[in-house]
Amino acid sequence: MDKIWVGTNWKMTKTISEGISYTKELKHLAEKITSDIELFIIPSHTALIDIKREVSNSRIRLGAQNMHWEDNGAYTGEISPRMLHEIGIDLIELGHSERRQYFNENDYEINKKIFAALRYGMKPIICIGENIEQKNNSASYETLASQLKICLNGLTEKEAKQVLVAYEPVWAIGEKGIPADSKYVGEIHTYLRQVLVEMFPESGLQIPLLYGGSVNLDNFLKYIEQKDVNGLFVGRTAWNMETFTVMIKELEKHLYN
Repeated sequence: MDKIWVGTNWKMTKTISEGISYTKELKHLAEKITSDIELFIIPSHTALIDIKREVSNSRIRLGAQNMHWEDNGAYTGEISPRMLHEIGIDLIELGHSERRQYFNENDYEINKKIFAALRYGMKPIICIGENIEQKNNSASYETLASQLKICLNGLTEKEAKQVLVAYEPVWAIGEKGIPADSKYVGEIHTYLRQVLVEMFPESGLQIPLLYGGSVNLDNFLKYIEQKDVNGLFVGRTAWNMETFTVMIKELEKHLYN
């Protein structure tokens, strides 16, 4: 797999003006990239239209943080795939652990959202991850396999090629997250690849596997060096353009060596 996906979910952190300022800087950085790095940003819904104007005619892909699976209806506070398609969204993040924890989302709902995204030509980024109790009880593999199998249930080989999977262990993300050992991440990704190939014999090797969870300047190269890590989902380190610029430039050097 040639492409390396690198991006960030802004969560509920940047206003529209802050997001535009950030994106302008990122565009300048993107213009200097010569390797096969796929950059993406995922702002809050309120900023999507303005940020779309900024990333048009650039190599930066734009994602949304969530959506409903129905095209329309009486779902106060929700946003539909049809609405996001109208903006021109490229990616849709689904199943983030915070959505699961605070808003009771489950794998069956995520499955419906995946089909809705594909129907409108958006690439779903499916977030999966075990919590610390599951990890400590040696249930990581079973938990992740279950999430993958339910979330991706019913997809054809062709549809599976449009999906990205982000492994984000719940215990490693957030302000108090514990950075995962790179060897552990590599083992998990190798296992996830095996599950994907079992599910999709023709396209399982082509589904990008991203890692996210306390990714920073000290560990990101160790993660990307792992065999089945095809990209990075970066948090706080990417919210600051100064540190994100350092990361991208070092990654480019690494890819050329």
